Amino acid sequence: MSQARDLPRWRRSTRCEAVACVEVAVIDGAIAMRDSKVVEGQLLCFSVSAWREFLTGVRAGEFEAADPVR
Repeated sequence: MSQARDLPRWRRSTRCEAVACVEVAVIDGAIAMRDSKVVEGQLLCFSVSAWREFLTGVRAGEFEAADPVR
């Protein structure tokens, strides 16, 4: 197997409009998240079940601010 194949496949949201985005990848069976501007920075890692719970909450609007700042 080549080294390029062993690298994680990082994905960005389709809503990402610039370089300041969050990227996610599957690494060793966990979901990893990083800042797209700091690719060599620290990662946040989540179990698959925790990631699914988070996505369920996002889709249900659990994290919507009462008065969003933009």
